[in-house]
Amino acid sequence: MELFIDAGDVSLPATLDVPSERPARGAVVVLHGSGVPHRSYFLYEHLARTFPAAGVAVLRFDRRPRERGDVPYAVQAGDAVTAVAEVRRRIGDVPVGLWGWSQGAWPASAVAARRSELVSFLVLVASSGVSPAVQMRYGTAQQLLLRGYGSAELADLTRLREALEGVVRGHIDRESAQAVIDRYADRPWFPLVYVPRDLHGYPGTWDDMDYDPEPVIAQVRCPTLLFYGEADEWTPAEDSIAVWRRAAATSDLTIHRLAGCTHLPTVGGADALESVSSDYSSTMLAWVQERINR
Repeated sequence: MELFIDAGDVSLPATLDVPSERPARGAVVVLHGSGVPHRSYFLYEHLARTFPAAGVAVLRFDRRPRERGDVPYAVQAGDAVTAVAEVRRRIGDVPVGLWGWSQGAWPASAVAARRSELVSFLVLVASSGVSPAVQMRYGTAQQLLLRGYGSAELADLTRLREALEGVVRGHIDRESAQAVIDRYADRPWFPLVYVPRDLHGYPGTWDDMDYDPEPVIAQVRCPTLLFYGEADEWTPAEDSIAVWRRAAATSDLTIHRLAGCTHLPTVGGADALESVSSDYSSTMLAWVQERINR
């Protein structure tokens, strides 16, 4: 079913997939990774293929556009609340969970924490328990290590990211930070570090760079399933798991490591529907069905 979600100042195109032969017993609303805002992305399509056959509806929608940078997490959370209301209006008062991958795990957790009456469960893939700034330091360091670079390049990376973060926080001026970037921009590894080449064209803001997820996690009381690829190259999995175990208010927390997977729940990190891990699919489906049956 193709529809639109009225999010106030924008209308978000959406697709609702429902069971074909029986009423839905529950529903999942999909929240996006940072670089994949469209509902057609293969990870979201996989959910739409997997859940309806088990009696669970899936609502996918296009994240609202923004000219520069990420959509603030508070805005994404507000759109998620609207999406939950829309799916309940369409299929009735059934248990509704939020599924979030990577960046989408932050607004998903926020909605579960602050609007607990709306969210029956969470399924989070590569959920970071540290701030975006800390995650980007980890992730870019992993990009260098995976390509054979060593301590010297990691030290240079630290200087680059400190310069970028310093500009965003207002701790240093753009000229000083640009001088740091100019020093390293011709290095072969520079494209791996996600630092803009020219700060004069950079907006200089990042609403959620220092967002701390731990106080939010401490308010999550619903059943929660966390997936982490054993070779996740962007999320510091061990640190994130430690935060969830330490802080989460839920008594129903399941942490599942995916062998052979990276930041994506796919075999070898392949960006393709046919590569989605069967362990991920079967574990998620069984876990969600059990929570809905309760």
